[in-house]
Amino acid sequence: MKGKMKAQVFYEPEVMRLEEIDIPQIADDEVLVKVKYCGICGSDISYYYGHSPLGTADGKGPLVLGHEFSGQVVEVGKIPADKGLFKPGDRVICNPVQQCNACDMCAEGKFNLCAHGVVPGVSVNGAFAEYCVMKYTHLYHMPEGMTYKQASIVEPLACAAYGMKKLDVQLGDFVTVFGPGPIGNMMVAMAKARGASKVALVGTRDYPLGIGKECGADYIINIRDKNSPNYTDDIVGKISELTGGKMSERVIVPTSNMEALQKALDVAAGGATIVYFGLPGEGDMIQVPALRSIQSDINIRFAWLAPLVWPTAIKAVAAGIIDTDKIFTHEFSLEDAEKGIIFMKTGQGDKLKGVIAVDSSE
Repeated sequence: MKGKMKAQVFYEPEVMRLEEIDIPQIADDEVLVKVKYCGICGSDISYYYGHSPLGTADGKGPLVLGHEFSGQVVEVGKIPADKGLFKPGDRVICNPVQQCNACDMCAEGKFNLCAHGVVPGVSVNGAFAEYCVMKYTHLYHMPEGMTYKQASIVEPLACAAYGMKKLDVQLGDFVTVFGPGPIGNMMVAMAKARGASKVALVGTRDYPLGIGKECGADYIINIRDKNSPNYTDDIVGKISELTGGKMSERVIVPTSNMEALQKALDVAAGGATIVYFGLPGEGDMIQVPALRSIQSDINIRFAWLAPLVWPTAIKAVAAGIIDTDKIFTHEFSLEDAEKGIIFMKTGQGDKLKGVIAVDSSE
């Protein structure tokens, strides 16, 4: 497909411009997707403000950001066409973490640890544009009834689903989630769906905590705002009170806040599982009380990206387990993508998750 398209091109920190660039050309194993919706991820914000390097060879732009997206197939490479896997008009969800499928990590199914893959919006041009190229192996057909906007939540939800898989919630468990962001609130819903008896959601702002309540949290706890009716200055004591002194059998931390990362150890019950999910700074350290953790038989796990859970995430959205209307709070046009990134970082008012409507037609 020849021609020009609109794209938001990121050049350097706080420099992004809407431009007309060439529509990318596909290889035999690729598919050209007309982008419909693309979520604004925390990593997009970090790249924009220069807090993190890109995945390009030099860590710099120019690059089209955006990796949480859905769209419509407009052109199909020879290999998927010959196999009858995709055709123009197909509605698809895009898995941006495209592993090489040839290294030892890939052979073991550890696709999240592949060092040779490409990621649209991180290492190659992404979906803050009218069209984006995808490997055919990383596309999923959208279920009937799912909207493009709903489908754009699947990528972060898949990451959350992998964290929840590692958390291994058992029927009747008391679960504590630190961080009521989009990921944390989706984890609340998944914990309840997995059979948690009670879920406590811990954060610092009542608005996202309130959304967490709507997602299924039994208890919302504010550890910063003394004016909040949900405030406590003793999270350990609060969890002890809520559990009758038993503490939390499952604890997951979808935030980079170091206090939360540390407190996870303090609220864990004997035999508990803790999953660290958020991304702290490179030099940040968690202090593990070694003897107590050993004698309490604590399981400490870490979760990164979303290997082998995409069908689970898609089914969770299709089944209504995740109510995306509760997660998305702001929508921006492609022309206003930069304004959207800035607002989600610095804007005043209640907000949770922003999304770019590149083409809102169904």
